[in-house]
Amino acid sequence: MSAIANTIIRRIRAKGRGWVFTPKDFLDIGTRAAVDQTLSRLARKGVIQRLDRGLYDYPKMHDKLGTLSPSADDLAQAIAAKTGDIVFPSGAAAANSLGLSTQVPARPVYLTNGSARTKKVAGRTIVLKHAKVPIMDRMTIKANLMLQALSYLGQKNIDDQMIRQCADRLDDRDMKDLSASAPRVPGWMADVILKIQQTKHG
Repeated sequence: MSAIANTIIRRIRAKGRGWVFTPKDFLDIGTRAAVDQTLSRLARKGVIQRLDRGLYDYPKMHDKLGTLSPSADDLAQAIAAKTGDIVFPSGAAAANSLGLSTQVPARPVYLTNGSARTKKVAGRTIVLKHAKVPIMDRMTIKANLMLQALSYLGQKNIDDQMIRQCADRLDDRDMKDLSASAPRVPGWMADVILKIQQTKHG
């Protein structure tokens, strides 16, 4: 086995079972052609699983069920990564994860800074929608989640209690990043962000 193949296998095993990846994850190791050949060989041997063109996973195994399908979150991240896009949970999922809403989305929908698309992979339907408010690549995850959650909740559903809840969810770094995003969001959201900041530091 070549040095490139050995290095690729080591990286895959280090990431652990359940990792979903594309050839781009190995372009620091060898040429695209060499990486493609190695991944195809590993898929034929059953070491990894080919999910779609240019999309693979190192599948989790179950004693009785055998090979398990990757999670929708991992698939969405890998699909977006193929085109260099960022992906985040939908506004509803973001609000739920931050404790701002009890509503659980019926099916996973993801927001991206790239183009909207729907893709069926590994028995799952992955829906990517273009985010209404920007997904910032230099912001903390929680600050990005907060932006999407605020956009989903809407101006009329954000009262003083909600403002306090938002302030409680953010640490100082999150708050700094969220405040920096104000010029790039709708005016009403900028006003809400200012209120959150004032509440947090008031």
